[in-house]
Amino acid sequence: MLQRLRPWVFPLLVLGLLEWSVRSVADSSDALATPLQAARAWWDLLLLTSDEGLWRVTAFTLGTAALGLSVGASGGLLLGLLLGLSPRAARMGFLTVEVLRPIPSVALIPLAMLVFGFGVRMELSVVAFATFWPMLILTQAAARQVEPRLLEVSAALNLTAWQRTWWIVLPAMVPRLFVALRLGVAVALVVAVTVEIAANPNGMGYAMMIAQQSMEPARMLAWLFWIGVVGTVINVLTLRAQQWVHLRMGGVATDRTAP
Repeated sequence: MLQRLRPWVFPLLVLGLLEWSVRSVADSSDALATPLQAARAWWDLLLLTSDEGLWRVTAFTLGTAALGLSVGASGGLLLGLLLGLSPRAARMGFLTVEVLRPIPSVALIPLAMLVFGFGVRMELSVVAFATFWPMLILTQAAARQVEPRLLEVSAALNLTAWQRTWWIVLPAMVPRLFVALRLGVAVALVVAVTVEIAANPNGMGYAMMIAQQSMEPARMLAWLFWIGVVGTVINVLTLRAQQWVHLRMGGVATDRTAP
C-alpha cells in the first residue's frame, strides 16, 4: 500500500506548497490562483455544455492532433522504410531531408494560414509536418538496424518484398517504431496546442489564451493542468498499445517463419 502511495507524495507536497504560497503571499493578486481554485474552475468547465465546455474543446485539439499525426506518421513510416532498406534511395534523399528537417514547425503557421485559413486544415498541416520528421528519421534508423540474418532468412524462404517487410522487418522494428510513435504523439499534442495559442481560435490552447487575456488565472491553470493530464493518459495508452502490438506481431512472425 505504501509503495503505491509513494509516487504521489512529491506532487501532493508541491501542490500543498503552491496552495500555501499563493494564499499567504499573493492572495489578492489577479495574476495567480491556487490549485484549489484551479480545480473548481476545471469542474466548472466540466459542467459546461456549450462550445467552451471541457470535452468539446479537448475533442477538437485531440482530433486535429490525431489527424495530423496519422498523416505525418504514415508518410514518415513509408518513406523511412524506403530510405532505411534502400541505400540508393537514402543517398538520393539525404540532401532534401537535411534541408527540410531543421525547419521549425511553428514557422509554417503563417504559410498554413495563407493556404488553409483558420480551422482544422491549418492546424493539421502544421502537426503533420512536425510529426513527419521524427517518424522518418527513427524509422530509417530502425530499418538499418534490422539483424542481417533475418533478411537472409527471408531470402532463403523466397518471400516477396511485402512479405519480407510485414513478417520479418516490421516485427523486428516494433520496439523502435513505438519509440518514434510515442515521440510523435507528444510532438503532435505540443504542436497542436502551440498552434492554437499562436493562431488558431479553437481548442485547448486557444481556451487557455482566452482565460489569460480575461484575467482568469484559475481557468488558465485548469486548462494547463488538464493538458498535462491528457498528455499523461495518451502516453500510458501508447505504452499499452506498444505491448499489445509487440506480442501480436511477434506471434505472427513466429508462425510465419516456423518450419
